[in-house]
Amino acid sequence: MGVLIVIPARYASSRYPGKPLAMLTGAGGAARSLIQRSWEAAQQVRGADRVVVATDDGRIRDAAEGFGAEVVMTSPDCANGTERCAQAHEALSRAYDIVVNLQGDAPLTPPWFVEDLVAGLAADASAEVATPVLRCDGRALNGFLEDRAQGRVGGTTAVFGNRRHALYFSKEVVPYTGQSFAPDAATPVFHHVGVYAYRPGALSAYPDLAPGPLEMLEGLEQLRFLEHGRAVLCVKVAARDRQFWELNNPEDIARLEAMMREMGMA
Repeated sequence: MGVLIVIPARYASSRYPGKPLAMLTGAGGAARSLIQRSWEAAQQVRGADRVVVATDDGRIRDAAEGFGAEVVMTSPDCANGTERCAQAHEALSRAYDIVVNLQGDAPLTPPWFVEDLVAGLAADASAEVATPVLRCDGRALNGFLEDRAQGRVGGTTAVFGNRRHALYFSKEVVPYTGQSFAPDAATPVFHHVGVYAYRPGALSAYPDLAPGPLEMLEGLEQLRFLEHGRAVLCVKVAARDRQFWELNNPEDIARLEAMMREMGMA
C-alpha cells in the first residue's frame, strides 16, 4: 500500500503570516524553521514511501529545497491544507493508496501517531478519512481552558461515537466537564491532532464539496467531510511521555521551545 506524506504550507496565514518560516530553537541551541522541523518529523515515519512539501509560495519553496525537501507547487487559491494535499496528489498522478496530511504547524508530532493513523484507516473499510486523537491529561486540558479564557484559539477537541467515527470537532473545549483535574489525571476530553489520512477518492472529491456552515464558523477543514456525510475515523494514539502542541499563535513558540528543551529535542 503506497503512502504519501504531504506537508501543506502557506505563507499568507491570517493569524500568523510567515508561520512556516518561524524559527524554533531546540534543546541544543540549534534554530530551525517550523517547516524544516515538520519535514524532519515526517522523515521518521516508518512505511511512508514519499514526503513532499506542498506550497504556493516561493519563499517556502526555496527554504524547503534548501534543506533537501521535495516541493510540489500548488495554487494560491487552495482554501486549506486538504485542498492543497488534493492538488499535490493530483500533480503526482494520484499514485498513492493513502495520502497523509501532516500539517506544517505540528513539528512535535511523534512518528507513531502517523503510523497508527495509516494502520487505522487501512483496517476500517467504512472510513474515508482518519485522524488521530489524544486523551488530554489535566495539564493539557487546563492549557486549553486557559487559552480560551484569554481569547486565544488553542488546540482543537474531538468527540466520537462507539465506532470511533467522529461526531464533531471544535476549537471550543468539548465535551463540557465542569470539573477540575490533577495535572497527570486522565480526562474525558480528546485533543484532535492535526494530521489526516485520506483514501484517494475522498481526497479528490473534497475540493468540489461546498463548505458548510459548521466549517465556516469553526474554521476547521475536516468538518466539510462530516457535513457531507463522509465517515472520519478517530484513531486513539498514545503520547508515550511525549509532549505535543501545535504552533497556532506567535505566543506558542515559547511553549514549543520549552517542550523541546524538556524532552531534549535538538
